[in-house]
Amino acid sequence: MVVEAGHHIMSAEGRDRMLRNRTMLRFWLYAILLVLFALVLVGGATRMTGSGLSITEWKPIHGVIPPLNDAEWQEEFLKYQQIPQFSQLNPDMTVHEFKSIFWWEWAHRLLARGVGFVFAIPLVFFWLTRRIERGMVPKLAGILALGGLQGAIGWWMVASGLVERVSVSQYRLAIHLTLASLIFTATMVVARGLAPHSEPVADRSTQRLAGILVFLALVQIYLGGLVAGLHAGLSYTTWPLMDGKVIPGDLLLIEPVWRNFFESPKTVQFVHRIGAYTLFIVALWHVIATYRRLPGTTHARRSAVLFVLITLQAIIGISTLVMQVPLHLALTHQGFALVVLGFAAAHWRGTKGAYPLPRQRA
Repeated sequence: MVVEAGHHIMSAEGRDRMLRNRTMLRFWLYAILLVLFALVLVGGATRMTGSGLSITEWKPIHGVIPPLNDAEWQEEFLKYQQIPQFSQLNPDMTVHEFKSIFWWEWAHRLLARGVGFVFAIPLVFFWLTRRIERGMVPKLAGILALGGLQGAIGWWMVASGLVERVSVSQYRLAIHLTLASLIFTATMVVARGLAPHSEPVADRSTQRLAGILVFLALVQIYLGGLVAGLHAGLSYTTWPLMDGKVIPGDLLLIEPVWRNFFESPKTVQFVHRIGAYTLFIVALWHVIATYRRLPGTTHARRSAVLFVLITLQAIIGISTLVMQVPLHLALTHQGFALVVLGFAAAHWRGTKGAYPLPRQRA
């Protein structure tokens, strides 16, 4: 056994066991990512079909069971009839039509509950059987805590549309979507950190630029949430010009000025476009810089793949806009945003290498 400064190197048997545990945890986290991806897509469909306010109560336990007979459907429909969305937008809705929007929201909430169980139960099992390294416990517990917070924020968002509004607040919708994206990012980063890396870590500059791309992707998703909440994608459906200009006028009509960036559909859509251009340019620069510093490496190849994904996302976004936001394209745009974000997060963690294996105390 080799001894170093009061520590000893892990035995081959201990190392193999830890690597097997890491593989098990990694595939569990990849399964979580798939459920999260489905959850965000169903959430997007719920919003785009106008279904998000169909369930007017938050019942974390009892809400699992949907209405089972005509009387229960009438009771649920009566609750929906009490909110402004029904009286102002859907006064002629029938129970049969109500069911179609109810099932979207119910499925979204069921998936959200499901991902909590799929995360929490295996986490407890892995912890009790000592398959999780000490340094991983805070990271995984933190993701679980964010998931609980996300449930509360989801209801906070829905509550904004139950009294005075006919839809949810764009502020709360953007926060809900961004926190979902943060949970997705954190899960991907931990999973990628548990994977073996075949190459040395990248230089600090490459790591930093890869991290900036993750941040820009998150900001762009937040801006997309504002666009969705304001239905701003339907306001100006031409590209590359907007309202006939490169920089449209009347961007700062609302007082105070800061509110334009959250409440003006024109300003919010314009800023979302600028965010897309910024992400594209930084990704292109990252490819060039990485191929210069680290030619022939996996880091360079991943930077190129990320640039291609961002380019495809831009094409999907432009198509969604000019075709006036059809449901299938809008959902593709939202889903592919997660693909870009997930790959960017995996790439950033890849530039930093795998989490180091802990040393055992002598």
